[in-house]
Amino acid sequence: MTIDTVRTYLEKFNLSSQIKEFDVSSATVDLAAKALHCEPARIAKTLSFKLPDKIILIVCAGDMKIDNHKYKNYFKSKAKMLSATEVENYTDHKIGGVCPFGLPSDDIDVFLDISLQRFATVFPACGSSNSAIELTPQLLFEVSLANDWIDVCSKR
Repeated sequence: MTIDTVRTYLEKFNLSSQIKEFDVSSATVDLAAKALHCEPARIAKTLSFKLPDKIILIVCAGDMKIDNHKYKNYFKSKAKMLSATEVENYTDHKIGGVCPFGLPSDDIDVFLDISLQRFATVFPACGSSNSAIELTPQLLFEVSLANDWIDVCSKR
């Protein structure tokens, strides 16, 4: 999936014109924060995991990491991140541009970590390593067609 595919997806929500593209990389939390002139915690990073029977995405604040104990309690499975190749195969996004928008399969569940709720707005990527969009956490929930708000992270 490319930024153009994400742009087309976001048109359904009248948000495509709000995508920001940068002349520099925003592929990591720190690079995105620098490109956006914001604190790293406001970067909404999308992490990809494999459950025994499906693929899931978890979007969390940039200053958080998966808490293995919380994850296992919620999903009843050990946290197993996808490899870079698997991420691209399942999401059509390359690492650095992974986002929860317009995924190629309805079989991928999206969850938002409650760590995002402490901010008025956050910045998820938009399908490329030099893009982002500013959304309220609630709008991110709606646009990503998220399954639920969960608490599976802790401070890094």
